[in-house]
Amino acid sequence: MRPALPNPCLCLVTDRRLGDEATLVDRIADAVSGGVDLVQLREKDLPGGRLLELAQRIKEAISDSALLIINERVDVAAAVAADGVQLGEEALPIFEARNMLGPDTLIGSSVHSLTGAVRAEEQDADFLLVGTMFASRSHLGEKPVGPELVRLVKTHCSVPLIGIGGIDAANTRHVMEAGASGVALISSILASRDPKEAARQIKLAILASALAARAN
Repeated sequence: MRPALPNPCLCLVTDRRLGDEATLVDRIADAVSGGVDLVQLREKDLPGGRLLELAQRIKEAISDSALLIINERVDVAAAVAADGVQLGEEALPIFEARNMLGPDTLIGSSVHSLTGAVRAEEQDADFLLVGTMFASRSHLGEKPVGPELVRLVKTHCSVPLIGIGGIDAANTRHVMEAGASGVALISSILASRDPKEAARQIKLAILASALAARAN
């Protein structure tokens, strides 16, 4: 059975360049303890062998407490029996990834426009990572599109939307109020002195926003 994406969903995207690389797995595990539901392993410059080793360590550390997906590397996702993959707009087509990994794989698509979002849903993406919401040091020079893109995509797509880019505890509600099912973060958690507490605060923020939306 294909894993269900938690709703609301707090996603942590990895970046081993933030903080001490030796503590990355421990910080990810701490963040999961604080409320992270989905970990996306995104280390594009790592060769396959090292990426697989890191994926295995993360999977062991988080166990069944959170879902694990691999950014674009379908081979690594298969080798580690990850819960799924995250594909960019220029990556392997979604149907090809599903053929390779099987029907029980969770597949997310990263999109930056309404056209890209509609195309990804038509290709059977399970959820969309929509960005960039706000200015982000992980995407320097990239003009943020803001939560309005989430609101626009929401009117045309029915799959869950997760906002990404420059999100923190203070601006999370703007993304959720626009119709997102969750948020994805990198530095707001991994660069924190206390990843567990940082994740807890953001999880509380998205839960509060989700409850307010349901009440309305």
